[in-house]
Amino acid sequence: MHLRPLLASAVVAALALGAASATAAPAPAKKPAFASAATATVTPGVQTATEGAQCTANFVFTDRTGAVYLGQSAHCAGTGGSTETDGCLAGSLPLGTRVAVQGAGKPGTLVYSSWIAMQRAREKDVSACAYNDFALIRLDPSDVRRTNPSVPVFGGPVALDTDGTSSGEQVVSYGNSSLRFGLQDTSPKRGLSLGSTGAGWSHTVYTLTPGIPGDSGSGVLDGSGRAIGTLSTLAVAPYALSNGVSDLARQIAYARSHGVPGLTLVPGTERFAGFL
Repeated sequence: MHLRPLLASAVVAALALGAASATAAPAPAKKPAFASAATATVTPGVQTATEGAQCTANFVFTDRTGAVYLGQSAHCAGTGGSTETDGCLAGSLPLGTRVAVQGAGKPGTLVYSSWIAMQRAREKDVSACAYNDFALIRLDPSDVRRTNPSVPVFGGPVALDTDGTSSGEQVVSYGNSSLRFGLQDTSPKRGLSLGSTGAGWSHTVYTLTPGIPGDSGSGVLDGSGRAIGTLSTLAVAPYALSNGVSDLARQIAYARSHGVPGLTLVPGTERFAGFL
């Protein structure tokens, strides 16, 4: 303190106040100011490019600091071949890699990869290694005002699905692969779940049209608009042209405990339109 002739009691009181301040809970983060769905240029379903690898963003997320993220698949930053799908072994570009985001004014930054997190943690769960395929791109703060969390065409998500899927459950998704050559009518996809596998870490879905390369990372919703997961693989067997969807609730829980505390799915501002 600069004022030396303070009474001892005043000094004690000041020190006590300082201790209380040090242990007090941090102030809540300021709520992001998102754009309206009608004016936003960054939404779920936009294309992302990580050193040339094109994928599709799934959902918008925030954390306890108020940072805003787009989700994509961890394999979008993979450095190996397309058959390298074990996240506990496969190579990845480092955190801090710049990611081009369609509709954004500045590149985003890769700040979390489940593959990197699992390798650092020496993860032993074979199902997590096989299916935990999730990454976060932190948006530049100037691009938050260009962002809306609603899924194109369908609206939502209304919440996070936490009970997996059952066989025959309706699902919807929005892909944006450049291989569609701008044919927007093929981006919205509707279909059915064939149930869960990998101890609940993955869900097999059939959609029309199926997810194709470049759709990787797309968000998948159930018939009520809850976010089920993120598109990870295109299968050739045992169900040809089906897609493997990594369970989002498990991916978020893993990220929270491995470097992104308070990670939260941001609900869409637009009403979920339903399956039809």
